[in-house]
Amino acid sequence: MDSKIKYWIDISDYDLETAEAMLKSRRFLYVGFMCHQTLEKIFNAYFTKNQSETAPFTHSLSFLAKRGGFYESFSEQQKEFIDQIEPLNIEARYPSHKERLMKSLTEIKCIEIIWKTKELQQWIKVRL
Repeated sequence: MDSKIKYWIDISDYDLETAEAMLKSRRFLYVGFMCHQTLEKIFNAYFTKNQSETAPFTHSLSFLAKRGGFYESFSEQQKEFIDQIEPLNIEARYPSHKERLMKSLTEIKCIEIIWKTKELQQWIKVRL
């Protein structure tokens, strides 16, 4: 496997472990953020594999997937999840809506986000 792709996989795995640690410590805002980071990095791996070039610098999951030529491979449920998790990157960084976001990120919701993140990450790993 290409070393660049392996690099992205490794840090994607690390970010997923961090999301799980944030869940255990009840830092729910950062569960969503780290799940977004997990997917961003595994998308970078998939982009690199499909395009044979470095992924563009962006935090937009849908942009990476579309530009990388794999967005249309996702199921409707996967696309909906990408739409759901995409704003968590910005909202966690710029917490002007922190209170609203904190209310929506319950423990149950964070468990669901981690589960869906793992599922999508694994879906991509199979294709790498």
